[in-house]
Amino acid sequence: MLSRVAGWHQGEEAMHQLLKVPSHDNPTVQGLPRSYAMRVTQSPLVALGTIDAEGRPWTSIWGGERGFAQPVAQGVLGFNSGVDTQHDPVFGALWNGSGEVGKVVEYSDVGGRVMSALAIDLDTRDRVKLAGRMIAGAQTGEQEAQMAMLVTESLGNCPKYLNRKKIEPHDVRPELVADGLPLPTEAVDLLDKADVWFISSTNGETMDTNVRGGMPGFTRVLKNAEDGVQLVYPEYSGNRLYQSLGNIKSNPLVGLVVPDFDTSNVLYLTGSASILLGKEASSLISRTKLAVKISVTSARFVKSGLPVRGSFLDYSPYSPPVRRLVNEKDTHIPAPGAQRSDTQAEFLRRETITPTISRLTFRLSSKGARPTWHAGQYVTLDFSRELDVGYSHMREDDPQSLNDDYVRTFTISSPPVEDAVGDVQVEITARKHGPVTEMLWKHAFRVPLEFPVLGFGGEENFRLPTAESTAQPVFIAGGVGITPLLAQAGHYLAASPSSELRVLWSLSSADLALAEDTFTRIKGVAAATTVFVTGREAAEEGVVQRLRDAGAEVVERRMGRGDVDGLKWEGTSKKWYLCTGPGLLKQLEEWLAGEEVVWESFGY
Repeated sequence: MLSRVAGWHQGEEAMHQLLKVPSHDNPTVQGLPRSYAMRVTQSPLVALGTIDAEGRPWTSIWGGERGFAQPVAQGVLGFNSGVDTQHDPVFGALWNGSGEVGKVVEYSDVGGRVMSALAIDLDTRDRVKLAGRMIAGAQTGEQEAQMAMLVTESLGNCPKYLNRKKIEPHDVRPELVADGLPLPTEAVDLLDKADVWFISSTNGETMDTNVRGGMPGFTRVLKNAEDGVQLVYPEYSGNRLYQSLGNIKSNPLVGLVVPDFDTSNVLYLTGSASILLGKEASSLISRTKLAVKISVTSARFVKSGLPVRGSFLDYSPYSPPVRRLVNEKDTHIPAPGAQRSDTQAEFLRRETITPTISRLTFRLSSKGARPTWHAGQYVTLDFSRELDVGYSHMREDDPQSLNDDYVRTFTISSPPVEDAVGDVQVEITARKHGPVTEMLWKHAFRVPLEFPVLGFGGEENFRLPTAESTAQPVFIAGGVGITPLLAQAGHYLAASPSSELRVLWSLSSADLALAEDTFTRIKGVAAATTVFVTGREAAEEGVVQRLRDAGAEVVERRMGRGDVDGLKWEGTSKKWYLCTGPGLLKQLEEWLAGEEVVWESFGY
């Protein structure tokens, strides 16, 4: 029978209390069971952690192929790997900076040198955590080393948030790019694209090395200057052990390694971490109740410093979309201090426009001041009361739900009602996509349905200009990206009947009824619009003709650069408003380089 580690240490218990985790046993086992040893042998990569002479944790990566790490005695793992013997901080700490080919380093007389490891197979998403001590090692070549680790504790972990990669060996040819702060551009770029990194921490007695993963860019750079570097990342729903966070609670010092599996470049970081809960977390990173901020005290960026490379295979189904800093553009959450707690939205009716697009009407009621917003802004609603089913470790049938807060943002497609008395109504024109709209599409209205309103927001410069403006407004929309215009166009055209408003609208043939509905409801907008229709069938001829009869130009192709250039070359100054999906938005940004452009994305 496997012997488990007795209980939790003080930091882990503190985290369990803070996060209201039900009491449960520590699943970590003593030593290295055969089943874990076999899993380590099948892992082509191991992240290693240790503490240097200054007491700072560091993490590095060894490996390249299966079998480089394997049992060599009872409870002892042997590692045989390529290593950057000049710049790998873990090698430097374990070898006391005295690496020399053929020289053996032994710690058996003092019980070994404290260290930790995480064996991981990114192809199968399998991982095993290891804690113990280095008892001996030798540099066997210019960039090669062998090491023996006595394993005192081990634990198998779940595969969530790990993107699949095929790991292969790589010849270490290190080139030190930067050693200090701030981070060089290459390091910032790596953090922006990184979808996995490894962290080592200690409670003062043992160490822990673990992994954090997500969609590329899940770690945000909060500050990068000579006087300090700060990173922040959200803690996703996990196994509720909180071993890394428990260590941080006891001792804030951490060491990170951020690999670039495409190039074998690597970023080493050490510093202190702070745990952010509730509003402290959400004030920094959007839609997050638990986050970690890392204040970096030392950094090292090395080109070609890893003994591994990796090719991408598949994203984890559990990883949520990237949560951006609240001071980054397009977070689509209310600004700090702008959230409301006194307003409810009652779902009144649903009008089907196309098979996947409907107009949803809500009545807003407030115990305080009447809610107000500007045309073109969005409302943020909290649907968690209806959809959140609580904690699960894994949820294969709906993996995204584990980290879904069910807070959603919708552009308000109806104009604000001036001088309204009492409750007000808002319309939202939305596409069916995901659990929230699925619920709204199915609701039968026999039972009242209310949701808290968290706030209103939106860029002020995304409003159409006043009549005094000399810039001609050009609004470019993709699909339901037309919604910010729906709330503004009626008032704008009525106040500026001679307006030169131009609208370029890319629309799937299946959604042509949305254009017909828009032109019917908003006088004058059809004459200003060119509709680009893709995938049109002959059965839609009647709809196309009605759009043309309303005054719109309809072309049966995708929007191209020439359509945009044709307006640019007309000579009058223009302000371009973009609200499209990410693909078209990227193209438009290239086509409109140097122009006055504001944009909203509905990629959220």
